[in-house]
Amino acid sequence: MKKKFILSFFVLFLTSLTAGAQKVDPKVIYTDTKGIVQETTSIDDGQAPLEVTFRANPSEMDDYTPAYEWHFRRMEGSNGYEELFVRYEEDTQYTFNESGNYVITLKTKLENEDIDIDSVDIKIFVAESWLEFPNAFSPNGDGINDEYKAKDGYKSIVEFHAYIINRWGQRLFDWTDISKGWDGTYRGKDCKDGVYFVIVKARGADGKEYNIRKDVNLLRKYTEGGNTGGN
Repeated sequence: MKKKFILSFFVLFLTSLTAGAQKVDPKVIYTDTKGIVQETTSIDDGQAPLEVTFRANPSEMDDYTPAYEWHFRRMEGSNGYEELFVRYEEDTQYTFNESGNYVITLKTKLENEDIDIDSVDIKIFVAESWLEFPNAFSPNGDGINDEYKAKDGYKSIVEFHAYIINRWGQRLFDWTDISKGWDGTYRGKDCKDGVYFVIVKARGADGKEYNIRKDVNLLRKYTEGGNTGGN
């Protein structure tokens, strides 16, 4: 009986030692709003669409076969976090197209030993949407407000299409890249100073629909202060 007890204790000791030797160090890789690639353990300033690469970064696994489970969960009001899906791979990618708070849990175990190594949470926040446009710009080549586009600070816009029309309803320009804009020309020629109109159809990651229609004052001769953005 005593030998059996000692043998059982020795097996448990070896199991604990084995589990302690292996480890994972999960990281997420994404491009921030400034266009810089970041590698971190959480994201608190995400904007949709947010493309993220998840890496387990295992170590001390040479003699073992690890199994991975990436559990993706999202906060659903007072119901807490609800599981969305599970991925079974060492590294995985996912694009977040909806705003909210997410927790991605990496669960790892050794398949050939049936030993749980670790369970690590990664928190990701995707901001609610925000989009506004100015009422004027001055495309005069001074480097200030030379392009008519969305105001800085737009967030989590997953669908976007904008149009510039003149007072007769003629379409002069349209674009679908929210970071771009209108340079005040039509078919390669400068448009005259005056009032034009912008129509914007967009959708945020939070489901908000944007239907913006407003005047656009083209003030090519304006230079003083350079601030024609307005509200």
